[in-house]
Amino acid sequence: MSRNLKDYLLLFARGVAMGAADVVPGVSGGTVAFITGIYEELIDSLRSIGLVTVVTLVKRGPLAAWQEINGNFLLAVFGGVLLSLFSLANVIEYALATFPILVWSFFWGLVLASVWHLSRQLRPFTAGALLWFGVGVACALAISLLRPVALPGYWYVMTLGGAIAICAMILPGISGSFLLLLLGLYPIFIAALSDLQWLLLCSFAIGAACGLLLFSRVLSWLLHHYHRATLSVLTGFLLGSLNVIWPWKQVVETRIDRHGEAVPVLQENLWPWHYSELVGEPSYIAGAMLAALFGLVLVIGIELLAVTLSDKTAR
Repeated sequence: MSRNLKDYLLLFARGVAMGAADVVPGVSGGTVAFITGIYEELIDSLRSIGLVTVVTLVKRGPLAAWQEINGNFLLAVFGGVLLSLFSLANVIEYALATFPILVWSFFWGLVLASVWHLSRQLRPFTAGALLWFGVGVACALAISLLRPVALPGYWYVMTLGGAIAICAMILPGISGSFLLLLLGLYPIFIAALSDLQWLLLCSFAIGAACGLLLFSRVLSWLLHHYHRATLSVLTGFLLGSLNVIWPWKQVVETRIDRHGEAVPVLQENLWPWHYSELVGEPSYIAGAMLAALFGLVLVIGIELLAVTLSDKTAR
């Protein structure tokens, strides 16, 4: 596919958005890839990396190998992801700590609009599509209700955490950060990003690379052979993830991290009109509705823009 500089800048911006989403427990970078229309190309590009790439590199040179794996596309997207992870980690932490209800409401509206957008691609709804959709919802809900554990932050544990988290990060609706939270590794990962703890970061990156290359092959095969069923499951994942990112939560259980601070490990969802009474803080219902509406409008706007650009290209 031929692309110009503007196209690559847009891909870079999508990568930045994916990285920002991956920092937040409950939101998946795969969701952003789905919303912005690069998901299948991303999975296929990742799948193309393997032993064949090494053979091409030896026989035909670096340029041929780079083109074979769609290198410019991957560089633009993952360049944005990495920039976002390192630069926005503190910003996301601050926003979630200062305006949690508004931030979660924005993501709730974003994901809800994405479910609507993807469900349109499943029409007409068949019994099989609805069944796989239900499987996706059930899996996401089951993961969201798991009880967190607390694994030690050793380098080899972070390698395993990277492999597990990256598989979720490329699945729309299942957050890699949320799985890290379940494993008790999320605070350790964020601290490693903020403090540049290279041993932990490199261990995580190695695990992520291995998990990404293996899991992308599975996803690519499913999308090419069982596209409708796979899309139904992924859409169900998105709908089920709304339980994770519900804005009004009450902390049920905390644990003390290695910095001596209390970190929430178990929360329950509350209705907004009960939130103030039980938590003792404002529920910001009006602001939350506006933030959710902004998320809805953003996705719909992206979809309309994509349709407009597609029509202009076709002409």
